[in-house]
Amino acid sequence: MDPFLKKIEKINTIEKALEELKSEITFSDKLQEILNFCIKAHEGQYRKSGEPYIVHPILVAAVTAHFNKEESVVATALLHDIVEDTSCSLDYIKRQWGEDIAHMVDGLTKIVEIREHELAPSDSTNTRLISSALTFRKMLIASIDDVRVLIVKLCDRLHNMLTLQALPKEKQLRIAEETLVVYVPIAHRLGISAIKNALEDLCFFYIYPNEYEKIDTFIKTHQHKIQLTFNKFISNTMDLLEKNGFDPSKIQILSRIKHYYSIYMKIQRKGVNIDEVLDLLAIRILVEDEIDCYKVLGLMHLEYKPLIARFKDYVATPKENGYQTIHTTVFYNSKIYEVQIRTFNMHKVAEYGIAAHWKYKSGVSQSPNLNWLKSLEFSNKNIEEFYSETKQDLFSEDIVVYSPKGDTYTLPRGATAYDYAFAVHTDVGNKAVECYINKVKKPLLTQLQSSDIVAIHTAEQTIPRCSWIDMVKTSRAKKHIKLLCSHRQKEINELSGKNIIDTIFSRYTNEITEQFPQKLLHKIPTTIDYLKHVKRKIETNISKTKSFVARLTLSKRKIKEYKFDNILIYSNFSINSVLFEHCCHPKFGDEIVAFKEGNKAIIHHQMCDKAYAKIKTHHPMLFCSWTQDTVYQYKMVVSLPKTRGELAKLLSYMAQYEIYILGVEYGREKHSYVQFCDIEFEINNGNLEEVKKLIQRKVKVMDFFSKKDAYK
Repeated sequence: MDPFLKKIEKINTIEKALEELKSEITFSDKLQEILNFCIKAHEGQYRKSGEPYIVHPILVAAVTAHFNKEESVVATALLHDIVEDTSCSLDYIKRQWGEDIAHMVDGLTKIVEIREHELAPSDSTNTRLISSALTFRKMLIASIDDVRVLIVKLCDRLHNMLTLQALPKEKQLRIAEETLVVYVPIAHRLGISAIKNALEDLCFFYIYPNEYEKIDTFIKTHQHKIQLTFNKFISNTMDLLEKNGFDPSKIQILSRIKHYYSIYMKIQRKGVNIDEVLDLLAIRILVEDEIDCYKVLGLMHLEYKPLIARFKDYVATPKENGYQTIHTTVFYNSKIYEVQIRTFNMHKVAEYGIAAHWKYKSGVSQSPNLNWLKSLEFSNKNIEEFYSETKQDLFSEDIVVYSPKGDTYTLPRGATAYDYAFAVHTDVGNKAVECYINKVKKPLLTQLQSSDIVAIHTAEQTIPRCSWIDMVKTSRAKKHIKLLCSHRQKEINELSGKNIIDTIFSRYTNEITEQFPQKLLHKIPTTIDYLKHVKRKIETNISKTKSFVARLTLSKRKIKEYKFDNILIYSNFSINSVLFEHCCHPKFGDEIVAFKEGNKAIIHHQMCDKAYAKIKTHHPMLFCSWTQDTVYQYKMVVSLPKTRGELAKLLSYMAQYEIYILGVEYGREKHSYVQFCDIEFEINNGNLEEVKKLIQRKVKVMDFFSKKDAYK
């Protein structure tokens, strides 16, 4: 942990807290007045640890001042709990110390903390997700007007995490989990790596104590050896730079071992032990000018053997949060080192992120791009979905790609050319038909690599690709695909409803729906009772105005049910067979439509292009649905204790609920007390959450999803 934060962690008296705060910022009369007011307002209040409560806001202000010395921001940190925990009003703050401070305090007050008694149990995944999502959403909404609110909130949470040991273990775990999924992604996106790394390691300590201890023990055991290795590499590198004209007083080389949580994530992603993590050792070379970054890079690559595949240039193509650094990895003395090369100003931005915009006002180029914050969409319909998609955008490794004109676009790693199309413009994404990556024609779902040059060709009309929603990476692409497809689905349902009714009455007249109101036609293809209701209403209206012969003809329009395996067809015509069209391969559980071809029902996927063309030309259609005894396929990954008979117990349990096993892949890992198992199965239940809960009663589920998507 950073020495500054270690010092903050140990302070528990007002005197020491004040001393630390005053060492970080020069006190004005205004700031002294606010401090005195806060001390008096919080008088008699104590934290769980027993220390005076005022110690907390003073130290939050000290941490804030460490990153951002703007007086109003530090004042806001002092006042951050005043409105919520004392009788002081926001109006009073506004009258006494101005609109700016009051505005920020108001933003912080709107971010209602999930109090200890409101936190969901650690094992209550869905409840915890919703609670975290709501907090996350409130934080982002409250900060859109003034992102400084987030800086203070992050510093507040950082001090809470530094003093978490005072709480019971269960509450420690809950708060650490919330911090990891809510606060860490925001610190990452704001580019404040010093806070992000500290929060990650503190969360890691409480959530995975055993794994933390293993890494801690390894680092401490090998600390002397690691430091000697560092010293030798740094000395050799410094000599190299001096020999090639660099003034040693104008450069700085910092050594570091990657923080514990990042080591843990590398171990998990790559499936290796800690001593197999290649780039555990890292140095930063700080220089004065941008051009010097490239001179140093050239010298390092000439002196040491580089791993070219691990080279990234964020100086020429900065990340959206303002981060600029050259990354390279080199061999030296049989070890691999990650080398980061940046200017001193770049280093400040990398460590302090958005906070550096106020602390170091040395140029517009250091102001990070905050368009990502302003462009976030807030939907009240599905808070879990909002949280999941937004977090995906906030907390992901970035790649930088180019348009043919040289414009840069930052996308999350794993993004496709289709994601890029939506990043360029909504219309480009909606009308995209093909792409060229580095002048080579590729599918739109091709994953992009950093530095790719991407060109998108478009059609005149929008093209809904509803089955692609899970194949794109960015929330922007997902949102627009969903929006486009919801419009298409509504149109299809309305036209299908019209076609089904017209088909029923086709012996009587060609387009009966033209003579009657067409409201709520979209309900007809999905609800058989509503279809029958509309049919009866039309028949009643006709009977009032038509002859006996017409009424007799109508009486023959009774709708019958026809069952073919898992398909139900409702029609007043005789239907003797069902065929599944090969163009879209609809599968059990898909949204489907049925067309009448003589005495046959031809089934298409609802979103099939050929089906859409036939629907628009008013081809005769039939009501269709899957039977209630439809079989649904699922796949899951479960974790089993490495004891005899565990898999047999699980399969026996599943058999009790009439679950049919399709396949099992069973794998063991060395040095592990658990083993992982992939299981595919079928069950007569289309509710994914219900089936998942059923399985979770017996075993720990690592991953769970439906296999019903016809396009996967």
